[in-house]
Amino acid sequence: MGSFKGHALPGTFFIIMGIWWTLKCIVKYVCRKHKRTSYFGSKAVFYRVDIVEGITIIGMAVIGMLGEQFIVGGPHLSLYNYKEGRWVQLLGWHHTTMYFFFGLFGVMNILCSTIRSLPTSLSKLMFSNALFVEAFIFYNHTHGREILDIFVHQLLVMVIFLAGLAAFMEIFLRANLTVELLRTSFILLQGSWFWQIGFVLYPPSGGPAWDLLDHDNIMFLTICFCWHYAFTFIIIGALYAFVIWLVKTRLNRTCPSEVGLLKNVEREQESEEEM
Repeated sequence: MGSFKGHALPGTFFIIMGIWWTLKCIVKYVCRKHKRTSYFGSKAVFYRVDIVEGITIIGMAVIGMLGEQFIVGGPHLSLYNYKEGRWVQLLGWHHTTMYFFFGLFGVMNILCSTIRSLPTSLSKLMFSNALFVEAFIFYNHTHGREILDIFVHQLLVMVIFLAGLAAFMEIFLRANLTVELLRTSFILLQGSWFWQIGFVLYPPSGGPAWDLLDHDNIMFLTICFCWHYAFTFIIIGALYAFVIWLVKTRLNRTCPSEVGLLKNVEREQESEEEM
């Protein structure tokens, strides 16, 4: 990960999964809120989606681990050099461990979708564990580095920890759209901040890296971090609007009699909720 590509790869993974999880939780919310949107998929369909999601996560984790191990200058599965009496590329092993725990999350996602006796909360628990492990690794990742390098990674650790906390809350607050979107916002922020770290420490243009001792750079990145977070909510809002538009478009094609019947069902559900 000690390169621009090394930061862009996990950043891309988290952005892709953040967008996917945002769409997924919004669609599930719409299906729960309006029974007439059940055409989007039954529980069986969502189980299949979770299996595909788990396979995708495992694939991303394997790509990340192989990239960290077998990149030029990587450890190549060697942890300790007995001839020289030193550890081999421990930073690479840090990143490999991070990817490994996300791979375990993908495996648990598949198991919870195929073995109905397993509670789905186990998948959330493994996800939160993967994020907490990632936060722990990056917290111990920057010893002896310059102040700006430490600062950008401290912000990353904070985002990862908050994402893990939100994922942990989902175990107890099931089907809560607010908590789910909070978690996806931190996942998106984590992904975009990985890219920002790459631009700061390893400019892809080949130009000089930022002055790692300049306090003004820290001041700017503080503002930049807030802009990143604001942009994640713009993405979430756009995705929410897209799903609502898709639902309304589909409902406009529903026959009038069916629409009237479904509206009556919704009114009854609303009156029950008010009671």
